[in-house]
Amino acid sequence: MMGPPGAGKGTQAGRFARERGLLKISTGDILREGIKAQLTEALRAKERMDRGELVDDETMVAIVRERLLRPDAQRGFVLDGFPRTVVQANALDQIVAERNNGPLVIVDVRVPGHELVRRLAGRLICAKCGANAELTKDGSPVATVCGKCGGELVQRVDDNEEVVRERLEVYERETKPLVEFYRERPTFRVVNGAQPQERVAHELDTVIDDAVLASAKVEKAVTGKVATPEKAART
Repeated sequence: MMGPPGAGKGTQAGRFARERGLLKISTGDILREGIKAQLTEALRAKERMDRGELVDDETMVAIVRERLLRPDAQRGFVLDGFPRTVVQANALDQIVAERNNGPLVIVDVRVPGHELVRRLAGRLICAKCGANAELTKDGSPVATVCGKCGGELVQRVDDNEEVVRERLEVYERETKPLVEFYRERPTFRVVNGAQPQERVAHELDTVIDDAVLASAKVEKAVTGKVATPEKAART
């Protein structure tokens, strides 16, 4: 699931994973676990993120590779926050090839820059579990405490307007080349993330199902074999 900070890809990734019975893997969640455990690499990554910078490729690839090769990820997964660079994307292709149990579907969730700044500057997260605050249709929090654990809702360190703009610039500069990397693949799709959440969800479901069918057609054309429904549905 691709898209700039504030595009809503985390929310949609979680919903899609729940509805399809897949594992949602968020690099943010993995890093938070490491920070809580005071792991050196995770703390170093936190310092970079607090400055609005991306975590280095070597660290992120190692974290994701270990997670995707665990037994509970074998049925399928939805990635949120990875890959963010072409180096990471190449590494992900290698990991998917090693797994050899389904296509990689890439969805780019797009939202105009001015809307991203508005969303991020007003976003709150739980200080205890890191979950994003549930929002009303106009984008304001629906409560003053976390709906999952009751923790305090606070602004992320990297969600003040100055850092937000820096994060978006970093995204444009370092992550957008992924679009060129994936653009010609039959499993690459674009979703309008500026719509209401329910419309984004419907569009997302539609394009992913279409991409899986496209992948099955390509596999049949290349190998003469048709992917099984179970294998084709994995992402």
